[in-house]
Amino acid sequence: MADDKSKRDNRDRSKVSAGEDYEVNYLMTKYDLSRNQALDLIAKHGGNRKKIESELAAVDI
Repeated sequence: MADDKSKRDNRDRSKVSAGEDYEVNYLMTKYDLSRNQALDLIAKHGGNRKKIESELAAVDI
């Protein structure tokens, strides 16, 4: 089931959900990743957005 877009707060922002296509697609587009790469990162870091983005930022240097 899709997220309820009428309920807006920051709780959901800290996690990337592998079950939400728009979140996976955003990660793929932002960092030029394949779907499998994005899903592997989400699984590796338990969906923790900060850890995922930190790893990807370190690779870009």
